Amino acid sequence: MSHTADATPAAEAMFAADEASRGLGIELLEQGEGVAVLRMTVTRAMVNGHGIAHGGYVFLLADTAFACACNSHGPVTVAAGADITFVAPAHQGDVLVARAEERTRFGRSGLYDVSVRRGDEVIAEFRGRSRSIRSTRPEES
Repeated sequence: MSHTADATPAAEAMFAADEASRGLGIELLEQGEGVAVLRMTVTRAMVNGHGIAHGGYVFLLADTAFACACNSHGPVTVAAGADITFVAPAHQGDVLVARAEERTRFGRSGLYDVSVRRGDEVIAEFRGRSRSIRSTRPEES
């Protein structure tokens, strides 16, 4: 995993423990305060009955980028909600890159936008709403 010089330990630790995302081959390329860039290659197992990438996998990539960006500030932060708009289909072998950017934080909440691209082409646009909470792990509550 490569990352920017201002990468945050909290987000890196969260991603390192994310078996779901890493098990799909998602890579953390860049990470800093309120931003993250991740990459995933669409595999045969990710293609639906229409021969295109299942939207759930595209959402998962965007959601993981969102999680890395919103956890860059330190406190445990989770999704309060998210929406995605699918713009173009992705296919087996496509390399998708998701770039998450913080738009604003207010109190314990935040808004983040994620663009998922194949090269210069937009595949999906995602907006996530975050909420900082106590730890989700029983031993840390």
